Amino acid sequence: MTTTLLYDGTFEGLLTAIFEIYERKLIYVKLQQGEWHNTALFNEVLPVITDSTRANRVLKALHQKLSSDGLQRLYIAHTADIKNEDDILVGYIRHVFDTSQNIEEDYGNKYMMRVSEIVRMMRREKHRMEAFVRFQKLQDGTFYAAIEPDFNVLPLLRRHFKSRYADQKWMIYDTKRNYALYYDLHDAEFVSIDFTDNTKAGNTIAAYTEDEEVYQHLWKNYFKSVNIASRKNTKLHVRHIPKRYWKHLTEKI
Repeated sequence: MTTTLLYDGTFEGLLTAIFEIYERKLIYVKLQQGEWHNTALFNEVLPVITDSTRANRVLKALHQKLSSDGLQRLYIAHTADIKNEDDILVGYIRHVFDTSQNIEEDYGNKYMMRVSEIVRMMRREKHRMEAFVRFQKLQDGTFYAAIEPDFNVLPLLRRHFKSRYADQKWMIYDTKRNYALYYDLHDAEFVSIDFTDNTKAGNTIAAYTEDEEVYQHLWKNYFKSVNIASRKNTKLHVRHIPKRYWKHLTEKI
């Protein structure tokens, strides 16, 4: 019989769920975020209450079995927050614990392969965000940027932008997941913002400074001047800058 474990979607919650699996000696499991609404027969439901002590015990055990890079890949794959991929993470961790040898290069295992694939997608999206984020100066002096990444890469952007823009306040808002990374000249923290129907996350023109309008005009003109028509290669351009990013690029607006 399959046991469905319900958890809160956090990394700590995932590790707590792993603890429950081994403590209860569960074999057939399914990990799911949120609340359970299905009353299917032959399916036991087990709510997982996130417990830092149990999670740390699992984390310590993983440290003994995985390199720092292997553990980081697990964390990045979980951060991606891809729907219906929780069971892949459980499979990855169980393979780590149930195999005596180092499994980090075991690409014949489907869980290892999938986690590696997710990490590649996340890192690719991270690099694109680092290149394509366009800040716009607001009236209070904060530099604001809206993004809409395919995956939850905002946590991976903290170090890059905190280092690169350490002398100015900025905010990067994920319009798809409704939260932001905000830097106040000291710390970069995640914050939740409730945009009303009249104030859309990606439409903050009313709050721009006059200098920002001039800057955007100059940037668009510069982009046009370096874009040589005779050398235009639309397919190559779209490959490097997918169209889904265009609405957040100053030179494309």
